[in-house]
Amino acid sequence: MRLRDCQLERNDWPAWMLCVLTVCATLLCGAMPCQASRTVRDETGRAVTVPDHPERVVCLAPSLVDDVFSIGGGGQVAAITDFTRYPPEALKKPSVGEPIHPSLERILAFNPDLVLGMAHGNDPAILDKLRQLGVPVYLTDPHGMAGVLHTVESVGDAINRRAEADAEVHRLTLRIDAVKARVQGKPVVRVFLPISVDPVFTIGRGAFITEMIADAGGASVTADMQQEWPQISLEVVLARQPETLLLIRGGHTTLASLRSRPGWESLRAVREGKVFYVDERVDFPSPEVVDALEDLAREFHP
Repeated sequence: MRLRDCQLERNDWPAWMLCVLTVCATLLCGAMPCQASRTVRDETGRAVTVPDHPERVVCLAPSLVDDVFSIGGGGQVAAITDFTRYPPEALKKPSVGEPIHPSLERILAFNPDLVLGMAHGNDPAILDKLRQLGVPVYLTDPHGMAGVLHTVESVGDAINRRAEADAEVHRLTLRIDAVKARVQGKPVVRVFLPISVDPVFTIGRGAFITEMIADAGGASVTADMQQEWPQISLEVVLARQPETLLLIRGGHTTLASLRSRPGWESLRAVREGKVFYVDERVDFPSPEVVDALEDLAREFHP
């Protein structure tokens, strides 16, 4: 039986189980040869002592998997999480479960010498237990497109591939700048991106998708909202009357599904079927989002 199948609340974790896992982790660490370590600061400002050359890295988010592979660290990855899509070769790695609630049991089974996590994407209770067991936990917290690039550099620091990370960020920056130059001076397309419609969640100021749309020659009609991922009402969407919708290709929200929902036909873009599509890679705050940016710019300005 897997631990996640027990559906324990955070405060219900048996003390005896934590003790057993602590002893097991200690024995496993003791069986491994000593390795030099260094101290780095993660994106939350915490000091984290990591091995000089991590060899058993567990990535607790699909974007982190892409970050590591993009700088040549795929061989250092021991495990990934569900929903990982990129790069394809990463799918050969075993999963420790969903990013929000990964299995502590499965993580520890890989005897990780480093866990890469998300400050706002993983269960804090799992991260705390890993720290209690002596596992180095390095957290990232990207905001905006600049944050996506910064996280590549941060991950490079964590796995001791900073030179490779700097080179990757340079390549990505050149591609982003090329897109901006191509769309400069062209008409700005006002779009609305519904992340979900029941309730309505979208993108606001500081969200990397908001900035990606702007870089591609568009403008989100909710770009002025203070939250990165705000929940809003349909009335707010109607009041802003976007020229067109921006939907994620292959996603749950489709033009047909919007037309079947009460009130959405009042949106001119829905009535007239004005839709642009962006690749699913827009979901990943990692190098993959630059591929999505290039594709979206071609959608806006063929």
